[in-house]
Amino acid sequence: RTGKKVSVRSGGHCFADFVCNPSIQVILDVSPMNAVYYDKNMGAFAIEPGARIMNAYETLYKNWGVTIPGGICYSVGIGGHIAGGGYGLLSRSHGLVVDHLYAVEVVTVDKDRKVRTVVATRNDKGDLADLWWAHTGGGGGNWGIVTKYWFRSPGTERKAPAEQLVKAPSTVLVSGISIPWDQLDETKFRRLITNFGIWHEKYRAPGTPESNLSSLFNVSSKAHGSLGMFTQINAAAPDAKGVMDRYVAAILEGVAVTPQPVDKPNGEIPAMPEFYKTREIPWLQATRLVGTDNPVITNPTSRGAHKSAYMNTRFTDDQIAVLYRQMSRPDFTNPNTMLVLFSFGGQVNASPPEATANVQRQSAFKLCLQTFWPDPADDEFYLAWERETYEGMFAATGGAPVPNAQFDGCYINYPDVDMADPARNRSGTGWQTLYFKGNYRRLQHAKAAWDPTNYFTHSLGIELPESAS
Repeated sequence: RTGKKVSVRSGGHCFADFVCNPSIQVILDVSPMNAVYYDKNMGAFAIEPGARIMNAYETLYKNWGVTIPGGICYSVGIGGHIAGGGYGLLSRSHGLVVDHLYAVEVVTVDKDRKVRTVVATRNDKGDLADLWWAHTGGGGGNWGIVTKYWFRSPGTERKAPAEQLVKAPSTVLVSGISIPWDQLDETKFRRLITNFGIWHEKYRAPGTPESNLSSLFNVSSKAHGSLGMFTQINAAAPDAKGVMDRYVAAILEGVAVTPQPVDKPNGEIPAMPEFYKTREIPWLQATRLVGTDNPVITNPTSRGAHKSAYMNTRFTDDQIAVLYRQMSRPDFTNPNTMLVLFSFGGQVNASPPEATANVQRQSAFKLCLQTFWPDPADDEFYLAWERETYEGMFAATGGAPVPNAQFDGCYINYPDVDMADPARNRSGTGWQTLYFKGNYRRLQHAKAAWDPTNYFTHSLGIELPESAS
């Protein structure tokens, strides 16, 4: 009614200026809306948008033995995590978080600027179906304000609650190793990174024993001292120990290094020397271990830069050469810098690209280039390093991972406004295609239906059809 510019925040983890920028006059912080419960009327699990990921995991698991295949950072708010698609260590086994989304409750603003609350489910048709679909990977802050999500895996509506969502593993096998930089030269580095890509290319399809394994490989700067790899597999999965052992061996094959324990934090990986030899531990312990115990990632005062890409195939030698040069630059002394390589594919790739707004359904692994620093005075240096590294790795396609046989664009939950800047993204392919590919048109259709006055906007916001570039 006052005409003030509004944005919405659940966990506060946005990498771009979507929530906080000079145009915003009111931030609607939904973090107090954090309930997680079974809604008998809907026959599904309700999760309010302010719930943190770890709270959702613990409530779902302790009460019903179920979970969602979400991320590892414990304090991320569910609101934005789900709207952007949501993925984590269980996604190769069970797909994206939004593959289990049954319904969403959204506060919208209609053409007359009247506010109303709408519930849309995956069983709806027409505009309601588009509203539900838009929240399966279209990103937050576009159609309205989510006040509730409901989860129920497809085909489980007549089952008991404990059978309606992903059954959480009882125990998992966990491996944590580091690879010291002083054992690496460029040849060994290239082989190591190539091995990671080859394994994930080979096993990117769903339904294999290997699809139960997920790995997080931090290719850290030389200033850190080592690279770190965390790997997890459901201990009850077929040949779990064999899959784990063969995976670690495949990554190290022909590299001629001696892996070491992870004796200090490395990106998302905490110090975990006791997992140098694979151990079996309860799943919830493993989930807490990775998500909550690393001061690099959980420091709320850090400044940071992040860039993403989906990879369908391994890196080229030219890409690895850029990465090696940038990570070993003698003038770059920040240890809190890494290219995170995260296992993808598996069950994620079982869905067609149009099934959800999250369109990337063919990739093998995902990357996030990230660096953290404390002082605003250093912004220019670190942003320049981040851009030089990323644009160098994607130089063949104009500085961005243009969807093709090798790349599959970017992840909207790692938003990067450089992708909308032709001085930085010189590919000629707009951010709309990088993030959403052929699904963008339907997202615009949902925008026209549910936010016709363009009330909810941000720097990578879905555009009304007539204003698309």
